[in-house]
Amino acid sequence: MNAWSIPVDLYCERTDPSFWAEPFNAVSNVGFLVAAAAAHLRLRAQGRPDWPAFALVLAAAAVGVGSFGFHTLATRGAALLDVVPIAVFIYGYLLLALRRFLRLRMWAAAPILVIFAAASRLFEGAFPPGFLNGSISYVPALLAMAAVGALAPRKAQRAVLAAALFFAVSLVLRSVDLAVCPTIPLGTHFLWHGLNALVIFILLRAAIDARRAPEGAASGP
Repeated sequence: MNAWSIPVDLYCERTDPSFWAEPFNAVSNVGFLVAAAAAHLRLRAQGRPDWPAFALVLAAAAVGVGSFGFHTLATRGAALLDVVPIAVFIYGYLLLALRRFLRLRMWAAAPILVIFAAASRLFEGAFPPGFLNGSISYVPALLAMAAVGALAPRKAQRAVLAAALFFAVSLVLRSVDLAVCPTIPLGTHFLWHGLNALVIFILLRAAIDARRAPEGAASGP
């Protein structure tokens, strides 16, 4: 057995290495596909191409497919199916938010993205492996969401800050999954999926709606 095929058991619901040992964690990924489909419909309603947002819609769908693969195959290799699409969405959305909400040019937004990526790795490395059930790696994304939301125009601000609130709740649910096993055998990880699907839709809708106004257009009177 190579290193990539080693089984992993990280969640309360999994009690054996079989394919369908995490049915709730696996099926709850449908929420990401629903969020991607709903965002795509909103995107099509614009009547004009929005390739950055479309790329993020595809990334959102990939999050659902990849997470389903991880929660069924449950191997070290399958973990990449989970974490890579999530990273693509996080970094891609941050870049789009810097450009679309904060109106930064690429020469300013790109270095911020690089600094965020480096700071995130340093932040995660400051804690022992598995801290908060691995949820610590998502805290930088929450902080970035809150910062962008605080600086965004009013309409986008409400959406992004609401998404940050839901994301904070979902992080708590992810963190306590193993701790609640004795009282909640299913765990709470599937709720993390459900709330994150909502978070992704809110974020995508905010980015799509921000594109409806012409670039550089003045806000209302």
